[in-house]
Amino acid sequence: MTALLDTHVLLWAAGFPNRLSPGTRDLIEDEETELLYSAASIWEVAIKSGLGRRDFDVDPRILRRGLLENGYRELPVTGAHAAAVDLLPPIHADPFDRILIAQASMEGVILLTADRTVGRYPGPIRVMSRCPEAP
Repeated sequence: MTALLDTHVLLWAAGFPNRLSPGTRDLIEDEETELLYSAASIWEVAIKSGLGRRDFDVDPRILRRGLLENGYRELPVTGAHAAAVDLLPPIHADPFDRILIAQASMEGVILLTADRTVGRYPGPIRVMSRCPEAP
């Protein structure tokens, strides 16, 4: 299976794996799962970290380097991905989530997210649960 991790799942997998349920951790750690992250997630981290968001308190350059060193594959944002966003129903207004949904749909990969609103979109989306005792 090939999985695109949304930004929060990506941050949790990279730095706070205890926030992921055991099933989610198993899926991410499975050598048969090809893990992707979107260039849009690095952009989101850079913007939100720069705005002082505590849940994005990570250097985007260090995050990107660490992901690549740990076998993740970077999925660039193409013009086709960007154009596909307007085909999505207006369920969610977050532009970062919408580009990830478009990318997953166009690339035929599963989008792993913890966002139940994202899970309302049709297509290859799997809503992952957080570990109940995680903050």
